[in-house]
Amino acid sequence: MSKRHLAITMGDPAGIGPEIIVKSCARLRDRLASGDLKLLIIGSRRAFDQAARQLGADLDVPTVAADDADWPSLSFLQADTESERIAPGVLSADGGRFAYKAVEQGVRLSLAKRVGGIVTAPLNKEALNKAGYHYPGHTEMLAELTGVRGSVMLLAHGNMRVSHVSTHVALADVPARLTPQRLRLVIDLTHKALLGLGIARPKIAVAALNPHAGEGGLFGRQDIDVSQPTIAHAVADGLDVAGPVPGDTVFVKLRAGQYDAVVAMYHDQGHIPVKLLGFEVDPKTGKWQELSGVNITLGLPIIRTSVDHGTAFDIAGKGIANERSMIEAIEYAERLSDGAA
Repeated sequence: MSKRHLAITMGDPAGIGPEIIVKSCARLRDRLASGDLKLLIIGSRRAFDQAARQLGADLDVPTVAADDADWPSLSFLQADTESERIAPGVLSADGGRFAYKAVEQGVRLSLAKRVGGIVTAPLNKEALNKAGYHYPGHTEMLAELTGVRGSVMLLAHGNMRVSHVSTHVALADVPARLTPQRLRLVIDLTHKALLGLGIARPKIAVAALNPHAGEGGLFGRQDIDVSQPTIAHAVADGLDVAGPVPGDTVFVKLRAGQYDAVVAMYHDQGHIPVKLLGFEVDPKTGKWQELSGVNITLGLPIIRTSVDHGTAFDIAGKGIANERSMIEAIEYAERLSDGAA
């Protein structure tokens, strides 16, 4: 069976999405030319061409239609009608509109099995809402577009793989989100994702919600009353799950290779360790030079990976954005797509 294309959604055209897509295509040129990798870029053709000209990228990227029988290895699909020019670094409803329409097209093609999965460049939540699409972010949008409830966010950087029980909710609401059903879903989807990545016997740790895993109930009973019995049931079903492990040590153990993934209880608990290791900072200037990391949505009927950074409006259009996270997201989507084939 020949490889299917991966759809690359541009995100907000005013952000760094066009630039990191162009740079990624340039770096992956040999694989694209040989057909070992096939990409379908979905977004604003005007923004893509502008980025390619600025970067001096000599790329042959024909525009295609969604219903074409076949596409060249590197192709472009217009997400929506162009109106006014979307200027780099400028927040607009048009930018939000293109971000949504690109994802909508990518989901439709993925559900139809025309593409093997989607890789998303960053969108801007304010622009998205300004365009009339009221979602907290990609994860919630994808869940609605695919008709799924209960998706899970997994971040990956090297051997640091962290899934989340809750994400975009207030910290005060987190304890109520920790239920036996939700925790077991996250454990099961994390286990399945690790198998898809080629890990034959995944080892998963569940992070504690409270300090010291509740310290025998002194600091809360969620870890004792919810996490412990849920983990015990998972182990009884044959999964290799440990915990709840205190949050101040579980990520050190993950980095040391004692686990293949950690289930974090809330957004910052899981995001901080991954991003701390993924962002490389210039010690002389204090500015970050490069970042590594991938956002993977689990529980969808399609494969979706994403860069682990935002639109970076402050540097958009300057030609200095780093494409490393985009290339990693493409590689993860390939691995998951191949594993699901």
